[in-house]
Amino acid sequence: MKAISILGSTGSIGTQTLQIAEEFPDHFKIVALTAGRNLSLLTQQIIIHKPELVAIADKSLLPELKDRLNNLIKEKKIHRVPELMAGKEGLNVAASWPSADLVVTGIVGCAGLLPTLSAINAGKDLALANKETLIAAGPVVIPALNQSGSRLLPADSEHSAIFQCLQGTPWPDNARLSTGIPTPGLRNIQLTASGGAFRDWSAEDLKKATVKDATSHPNWSMGKKITVDSATLMNKGLEVIEAHYLFGLDYKNIEILIHPQSIIHSMIELSDSSVIAQLGWPDMKLPILYCMTWPKRFETNWPKLKLTEVRELTFKEPNQSKYPCMNLAYSAGKTGGTMPAVLNAANEEAVAKFLEEKVHFMQIPKIIESTCEKHKNELIKKPNLTDILEVDRWAREISKESIK
Repeated sequence: MKAISILGSTGSIGTQTLQIAEEFPDHFKIVALTAGRNLSLLTQQIIIHKPELVAIADKSLLPELKDRLNNLIKEKKIHRVPELMAGKEGLNVAASWPSADLVVTGIVGCAGLLPTLSAINAGKDLALANKETLIAAGPVVIPALNQSGSRLLPADSEHSAIFQCLQGTPWPDNARLSTGIPTPGLRNIQLTASGGAFRDWSAEDLKKATVKDATSHPNWSMGKKITVDSATLMNKGLEVIEAHYLFGLDYKNIEILIHPQSIIHSMIELSDSSVIAQLGWPDMKLPILYCMTWPKRFETNWPKLKLTEVRELTFKEPNQSKYPCMNLAYSAGKTGGTMPAVLNAANEEAVAKFLEEKVHFMQIPKIIESTCEKHKNELIKKPNLTDILEVDRWAREISKESIK
């Protein structure tokens, strides 16, 4: 039985991971949970999964959580109160919890960086759904992985697709998990993108885009931030940077394709020109499950893909003028050093203000570009963790000033 710690248990990735654990109770045990502020859902998760440790990000909610759990004891819904922690320390302890075999990182944004590093330093295997960890701190994370021996398994649908495709290549298993090292025989990666909420909108129509419009994804059910990133195509740009770190390819060998059906989750081209693709319905449970079971596959009763129902698979190149965030991501990735951390922080701040309706959708790339431009003369080519954290703080302050 595999013991699992979930960072961000009340979010989209966390709840789906718990659904899988409930579906396969003989194979998975939940030993640690972390959450933000959703105590109602967290309490229900504790009743079902009985973890050893629970940590919440907001320290002020800890007394209320204790009261809720003591009441559950009285109601005989649980037999004991798990160890409780709060704040950043709680997240780091959950990430390195001794009995955990696999840590699922579902915390959105750069907030997941330090807990992820805690898991790596503790030698834990990771199911990485927090792409910002590699994007902001790839130069720090990759050496830490190689030193600790932790194995990083991509839980993003696109990077999981690439990883699954590589299982069909005749290379030894260690080559498929050598993060940051060029993968033998891999020539190109094609990351597929749905096109997001505005894939059928003209560039001119984006001037009237609202928060409701941007958070209505046609294919995927995701959190608001990542749904907005999908609408700007920043999500795909960030995935390009992540793919660079995961699979060791140069940026010129990582391509984005608009694929409205979201059936092919990504493709790889090998050195002999063969192309391998991974297909499936748009459901995050499949890549999460693969992380949890790798190198095995479990039998499921999930809906089978029927291409006769899909009928057609179409592709087109993304519109450069419609998706400026995509090019900003490529530029930041090629610049390297601390620039991807600046890009990520500026994007998080700009999207947050857009969701608060304090900036317009069209201002998001402008805020990001302005912040990146101001960082060019301060770029650190080989940053350490302190550099990354300081640059992240600086970029958020500069972005906020741009927004004002």
